[in-house]
Amino acid sequence: MLMTKEQEHLAQIFSEALARVDPYKIITNRLSLTNEILTIQMDEGNISVNLKEFERIIVIGAGKATAKMAKAIEYILGDRIESGVISVKYGHTQNLEYIKTIEAAHPVPDENGVKAAHMIEDLACSATDKTLVINLISGGGSALLPSPMHAEVDGEKISITLEDKQSVTKSLLACGADISEINCIRKHLSNLKGGRLLRCIRPARSLNFILSDVVGDNLDTIASGMTSFDHSTYCDAISIIDHYKIRDSIPPHVLKALEIGNKGKLVETLKKDEFEKERAENILIGTNRIALLGARDKAIELGYNVQILTSRLEGEAASAADMLWAIAQDEREWELLAKKPACIIAGGETVVTIKGKGKGGRNQEMALTFLMRLGQDKLHGKDIHFLAASTDGNDGPTDAAGGFADGTILAKSREMGLSITDYLNNNDSYHFLEKVGALHKTGPTNTNVCDVQMLIVK
Repeated sequence: MLMTKEQEHLAQIFSEALARVDPYKIITNRLSLTNEILTIQMDEGNISVNLKEFERIIVIGAGKATAKMAKAIEYILGDRIESGVISVKYGHTQNLEYIKTIEAAHPVPDENGVKAAHMIEDLACSATDKTLVINLISGGGSALLPSPMHAEVDGEKISITLEDKQSVTKSLLACGADISEINCIRKHLSNLKGGRLLRCIRPARSLNFILSDVVGDNLDTIASGMTSFDHSTYCDAISIIDHYKIRDSIPPHVLKALEIGNKGKLVETLKKDEFEKERAENILIGTNRIALLGARDKAIELGYNVQILTSRLEGEAASAADMLWAIAQDEREWELLAKKPACIIAGGETVVTIKGKGKGGRNQEMALTFLMRLGQDKLHGKDIHFLAASTDGNDGPTDAAGGFADGTILAKSREMGLSITDYLNNNDSYHFLEKVGALHKTGPTNTNVCDVQMLIVK
């Protein structure tokens, strides 16, 4: 199915959003090295590090965008890097010379992720006060760096396995928990998350470059806050499980570990008073808001009047689609937000409570729900065009970034006799959109700052 002009425009707008948060460009623009002084340009004031003070420079990290971050660090520091290890999602790689790359699974962790976690933990623990640790963190780092907790309490061994973490992750993804809730539980079952990685790095100095994939850019949530202090507790983790009524799907010994931790018998995640004693600097380099500004500028260039709604869109994907559909109708009829031709832009990260056995992701679910609303429109979606897509290029466990919805796609689906409702009930948005040529595939983007939703109203 050939793209319409509006679909091409939506794709171009999304492409510019991605370009604005390219981690290689961000790092090489912000970092410079002169006479062994590494300078990091920040809006709130520059950070300067004299590399002559260190005997070793090591690089570690995890996330979907981390390979491109590592490529930039290699470009700047070159053979000053003694060694390094990063964990990235399968296919999200770059050619690196000094830093070893391990590919692992996301969103459900696998053995390669455990291998990477052990290697990174060993390298971090080898650091001394004469070591500079450069840590590259991006979204997906939680799944890509699983280090299941092992402890002993009152002579009893507590041992969380990879299979346990896989089971817990699947349960949390299916129940509709948001990323901060998922990561709260991950932190309390891990040797590295919730600031615990900083305990390994101690007493070295660390520069932690962070690309945000969470709404609100909370450092303790991004990749489960490996280098941040943590507000959450074992009690919070148990409360989340009870809120979603998923005790029956959580392995009993995992629940037992959380309950032992809640009694104060396991060391908590890193708290603020401990963090303040660390030689650690967390440096936020990219956010969803920056991506939205890139989208805005491209839409203006294409001749649209633009309104950015929010960078904090959350909740069920279907509910978000309904809200955006309401806005589209108001815009078409009354131009409430901008004069036509208008481009309305939003960003954030929604969830899907899985009830069926189909294939899809939150953006595809949103696009298909939006298409269903177009089918109920007396004008059959006239003058309204929609794209929802994930900035990492993989919406859920699929090879598509997201999907389009407009009148031409609706007409195609009706010609083929496809039932939108049936596909939605089975959470099978991918196969519906695939049949009508409405998937948006970018391939791995090597960045990750949540999702972008775009409306064009003519």
